[in-house]
Amino acid sequence: MYTFSSKLKTFSFALMIIGLLGVGYGFLTTPSSVEDVKVILQDSHDSHEEVATQNHAENVDTHANDAHAEHVYHLLKNKPWSALYVALFFFFMLALGALAFYAIQHAAQAGWSVVLFRVMEGITAYLPVGGILLFVFFVLSSLHFNHLFVWMDPEVVANDELIQNKSGYLNVPFFLLRAAIYIGGWIFYRQHARKLTLAQDSATDNSNYTKLFKRSAAFLVFFLVTESMMSWDWIMSLDPHWFSTLFGWYVFSSMIVSAITTIALVSIYLKSQGYLEFVNNSHMHDLAKFMFGFSVFWTYLWFSQFMLIWYANIPEEVTYFVSRFNDYKIPFLGMVVLNFVFPLLVLMNSDFKRVNWFIVCTGIIILIGHYIDIYVMIMPATVGDQWFIGISEISSVLLILGIFIYVVFSALTKAPLLAKGSPFLKESEHFHY
Repeated sequence: MYTFSSKLKTFSFALMIIGLLGVGYGFLTTPSSVEDVKVILQDSHDSHEEVATQNHAENVDTHANDAHAEHVYHLLKNKPWSALYVALFFFFMLALGALAFYAIQHAAQAGWSVVLFRVMEGITAYLPVGGILLFVFFVLSSLHFNHLFVWMDPEVVANDELIQNKSGYLNVPFFLLRAAIYIGGWIFYRQHARKLTLAQDSATDNSNYTKLFKRSAAFLVFFLVTESMMSWDWIMSLDPHWFSTLFGWYVFSSMIVSAITTIALVSIYLKSQGYLEFVNNSHMHDLAKFMFGFSVFWTYLWFSQFMLIWYANIPEEVTYFVSRFNDYKIPFLGMVVLNFVFPLLVLMNSDFKRVNWFIVCTGIIILIGHYIDIYVMIMPATVGDQWFIGISEISSVLLILGIFIYVVFSALTKAPLLAKGSPFLKESEHFHY
């Protein structure tokens, strides 16, 4: 049985406390009025322009300046909310991706991965906690605590014909209902699968294993539909004027590679603490192969979406990339290096895939890259050009990371780290090539 070390537990609490303080600071330091924003803009302009030129511009169009200040005010008020949302979605994505990978192993009747089932179940234990946190966030958004989802604002909808045409789908009651169905379905499968694998440990036949095989196959159908709709609802609807038919797959590719990386990192940590003695270099090699393969898959979808939209040059589509090129060029292009070029060069070598410290270093960079990927998906639609990675962003990651670590490693203490009842256990334990 795994024992949650006091050092790691203390570390998780420290992350939560520091993160909570930082998140609170981020909310408290947002501008309290449009006048505060005017002062900020004035200071910014004074550092770039001559005062006489600026005063002339202000006298020419005071109304335009007031409208701009109000617009910036709403963007800055959104910033701490957006930072928190990026962190909430990113860590929920890790757990959901691990659940999908776990279901794939059962549906495919894979033998190599049996010894990693408990690690996957530990990571997916964050789903109920992360799902509740996200749903509360959506409820607060619907109550206008923030303005991330512009289609939730009746005044915006009243003056936007395109959003009005989508109001049958993009409306608050239906949005929350869909979110509840997605989260509820994912959590139900996770809890049911966990129950069946624990029961299989002491079973005298393979009935529980057979049930899980069939239900995992059914769940994957549910997952593929709801994951695509989730990506439309939770991310693409932040900019309701834009759409992409590849977007669900694009989010999935980021999700699955991040989840597999997390499985590898947790497994390596447990091995370093003297656990998972049945996990060998061949298991780590396979995880690293999936990290490599899905990094290439993510790049294929990233380029396909970018190239087709950019080449077609349809205004309502290409605006997505124009805003990211103009205001987010460094993170937008930098994540391609972190998510593709670096894993390609490092994990191409088969021998490196068996070196634990190499996998850890590569995995951390991959996770940072995919956090930036989610950041670039969300921030341009919610904070525009008023972005920077500061206290709100870092603190939000620390807060949710602390919760994630505490929940995952607490779950690992609840059952033996080896799923003994699987008919493929011996194959997995003796997995070498």
